[in-house]
Amino acid sequence: MKILSPENLLIFLKDLSADFDLRLPVLLSDGSRSIGSFDEGAISLMGGALSAKPTSLFFPQEGLMFCNQGDNFTPPPLPAKPLFVVGFTPRDLLCLAFIDRFFATGLTDDLYFRQRDGAIICAVSGYCGRDGALIPPSDKEGDIEFIFDRTNWLILAYSVRGREIVSAILTEAPPDALAGIIDAVSQFDRSDELLLQQGSRLLADGLVPDSFWSEIADRCILCTGCNLVCPTCTCFGVQDWRYVDKMERSRIWDSCQLEGFMREAGGHNPMPTEGERTRRRIHHKLAADKTRWGEISCFLCGRCDAVCPTGIGIVSVVREMVARFAPIITLV
Repeated sequence: MKILSPENLLIFLKDLSADFDLRLPVLLSDGSRSIGSFDEGAISLMGGALSAKPTSLFFPQEGLMFCNQGDNFTPPPLPAKPLFVVGFTPRDLLCLAFIDRFFATGLTDDLYFRQRDGAIICAVSGYCGRDGALIPPSDKEGDIEFIFDRTNWLILAYSVRGREIVSAILTEAPPDALAGIIDAVSQFDRSDELLLQQGSRLLADGLVPDSFWSEIADRCILCTGCNLVCPTCTCFGVQDWRYVDKMERSRIWDSCQLEGFMREAGGHNPMPTEGERTRRRIHHKLAADKTRWGEISCFLCGRCDAVCPTGIGIVSVVREMVARFAPIITLV
């Protein structure tokens, strides 16, 4: 385990930009934070999860699939340098691992892996959350982790490539450097994890009536913000752009909250009401994905609850659902 001051960590990252396409949290003029580069704003590793979907680096909101000129089909160019991404929280890493598996299952999504392969992922944790709140360190996901102990950054490497990169740091951290953080993590509130398990059980057992989803849908304004920020949302549509001498095909994020999301070519819509689509959004994450993939695909990153203007992010909805319907089941 290595240790660096905040100033020396930035120098270390700056040096990496010679070999990598370095992306990290930058402070914008309005005070918000976004993924950018050194020349796009002041570096801001403090503040917790970024508001935007972190997995958009590999699955962008609009991404070129191919360009067609005559009989010549050209895929998008490969990155000039591998990505080095700083700013994922440990929960973001769980989201990333989920969509890695999603895009690798069946027919491998080569568009996704053109960006993802070779990327170095660096998590940020410790006392670097909003207002200095503790973000529990990861369970060895990703390549490298920066852990803020309120004074310095502790650097741990998990992958072979991560260890190669971190080996350039000469300063070793004291053996007990993580002791205080580990002790604090043992007291960390895990109640929301139990909440999702309760909600998953309710949905799997069919104990949430349609009337509940109609009530929730009445509060939805179809802004689609929940889908736009969710790191494990993977739905997209395809759009062709025709120019004088060529055609480009792109894929663009879609939202299960929109009426046209499942409408078929013949006009039939399996999800015609807002209530059905709202149910699908929650059921998909908590029940359907658990059946298919063996795990709930909401990893409590908090983005949908933060962005929803009417208070129906996934945790808010599940909390209301459990309060109303959980008394009728017995959890083991």
